[in-house]
Amino acid sequence: MSNMNVDVFSLQIEKLHSQIQKLLQCNTTKPNSEQEIITEAFEELNTAIEELLTASEELKVTRAEVEKERQRYQDLFEFAPDGYLVTNIVGTIQEANHAAATLLGVNQKYLVGKPLILFIAQQDRQFFCSQMNNFQELLNWELNLQPRGGKPFPAMIKASAAYKLQGKQVGWRWLLCNISERKKTEEMLHQAYDELEIRVAERTAELVKANQKLLTEITERKRAESQLLHLAFHDILTGLANRAAFMNRLSHAINYSKRHSNYLFAVLFIDLDRFKVINDSLGHLNGDQLLLATASRLQVCVRSIDTAARLGGDEFTILLEGIQDVSDVIIVAERIQQELALPFELEGQEVFITASIGIALSSTLDYKHPEEVLRDADTAMYQAKMQGRARYKLFNSDMYANALAKLQLETDLRRAIERLEFRVYYQPIVSLTKGSILGFEALLRWQHPERGLLNPADFISLAEETGLIFSIGKWVLHEACRQMQAWRMCHDSNLLEKISVNLSLKQFSQPDLIEQIGQILHSTGLDADTLTLEITESVIVANGDKVSATFLQLREMGIKLSIDDFGTGYSSLSRLYNFPISVLKIDRSFISLMSANKKNLEIIEIIVTLAHKLGVDVLAEGVETKEQLAFLRKLKCEYGQGHFFSVPLNSSSAEALIMANPHW
Repeated sequence: MSNMNVDVFSLQIEKLHSQIQKLLQCNTTKPNSEQEIITEAFEELNTAIEELLTASEELKVTRAEVEKERQRYQDLFEFAPDGYLVTNIVGTIQEANHAAATLLGVNQKYLVGKPLILFIAQQDRQFFCSQMNNFQELLNWELNLQPRGGKPFPAMIKASAAYKLQGKQVGWRWLLCNISERKKTEEMLHQAYDELEIRVAERTAELVKANQKLLTEITERKRAESQLLHLAFHDILTGLANRAAFMNRLSHAINYSKRHSNYLFAVLFIDLDRFKVINDSLGHLNGDQLLLATASRLQVCVRSIDTAARLGGDEFTILLEGIQDVSDVIIVAERIQQELALPFELEGQEVFITASIGIALSSTLDYKHPEEVLRDADTAMYQAKMQGRARYKLFNSDMYANALAKLQLETDLRRAIERLEFRVYYQPIVSLTKGSILGFEALLRWQHPERGLLNPADFISLAEETGLIFSIGKWVLHEACRQMQAWRMCHDSNLLEKISVNLSLKQFSQPDLIEQIGQILHSTGLDADTLTLEITESVIVANGDKVSATFLQLREMGIKLSIDDFGTGYSSLSRLYNFPISVLKIDRSFISLMSANKKNLEIIEIIVTLAHKLGVDVLAEGVETKEQLAFLRKLKCEYGQGHFFSVPLNSSSAEALIMANPHW
């Protein structure tokens, strides 16, 4: 129904309603039964008409709302940013909005009546026709539109069926969207994605390579860390535990023993005897091979729970844990001695070594620190070495006391050098042919502030062990030369022909010995032929060819050489023949037993006779009686020394003796 028809119909209903109202008023003045029926009929008609009027009003409202919605739809259709078309069932355009006309390059009126296929790009028309024939409902297509007078462009097309109220399809509604920018964006995105894929692939390859390199570096680092950790706790040469690892393990053993009173452990300190001789004679490479072989044999002697270590040089240690008693330790020590007694083969040559072993038991003292246990085992090892080597010794409290005394003595000895506590005493050397003083032997004494005057026997071995003998010996030599030169300047130099000074084995081994002696003679002004250096047979035995070269240098300087304590060492007169010796000193042990043993007389006589045949003078030590002096003169022994003439004297008493000029 059109808007006009609805309005006319409403007017007619209102007119009819007015007429019925008038009739009803007329009928109410004439009441009768027929009239009542008519009135009732009119009332019902009036009610129906009122309902029609109400419906008419509602229809007006609905019509207004529909018109409003239609206008709103028309506005949306017309001003939508995308193109909208309406076609009939075969695709002829019936309606088009402004955006669709703009999109297709024509005005709106031109579009109406035109087939939509005219605006489909040629390459997509067959596809469009097939879709038109087949699709039933809402579909989305992507194809190229061909605007009039323009270039094709990609578009998104949405189509939906349009129906009459009866449900019959009358056409299609179309939504057209230009997707050129989107396509460009998509292409750019695809290109960017492809580039990203390439970059990701390249980066992934780089990361894989970097990761592989990192893994290699991590592996190398772990290997290096493992190697460093191994080196931190193992000896490089032997592969045994090193000092740090051994002390750490020993510390754990001490702590465990504190918590378990019945737990017992022991430390063995092992030092190879005469290793230096082998190392020097066969070379350091063979020395290292010997240490490596020694380490292997030590490992055979211990259990898996025990720890064998190399502290350095030829010093090894073993920690025996959880032992029952000292017998377990002794078994291990003896087994080590047996293993090391077997020959070692170095470059096809058999080499034999022994070891001195010190043992410290955890039950000996209340140990708190690993250094204390190692110290005591070391002390016991030195005791074993001093008692003849190739043996083991158990540490006891007496050793500890001796070690403390030795440590104190070393401290005092170092201070003695600083405080100038050393003294030189002089014992006269007498010419047995003239009966007068020929010279003196310089003898070292230590004026200890608490223990009084000490003889060399009380401290020289420690001085040699600690290396203090070098500074002490140099001082003694300088002081003796200075004093002799002072006496020779004040008295008749013909009466004082020699000053004799002892040199120890270690002193004689100094590489700059010749230079030292030359400087001392130069600074004191003493003639070289006045100085006699006394050495023991051990110097010759230990150094051999090296000693011979040094002797020749000293002899060229004019210095005389004397062999001290002959007869107590290992050499023979025939061996001494090869060295430029001036004087041979017969040890006092032979002289003191002259009267008690006839055999000693014969030995002394043989020594003197052979020495003279070799062109060497003889000095007899320890002369204490007239009988001894008479016998030595009878043998034509050149020199004598001993208490019969004088005890060792300090410098002032010796000078008084020089002035007295006694004769015997």
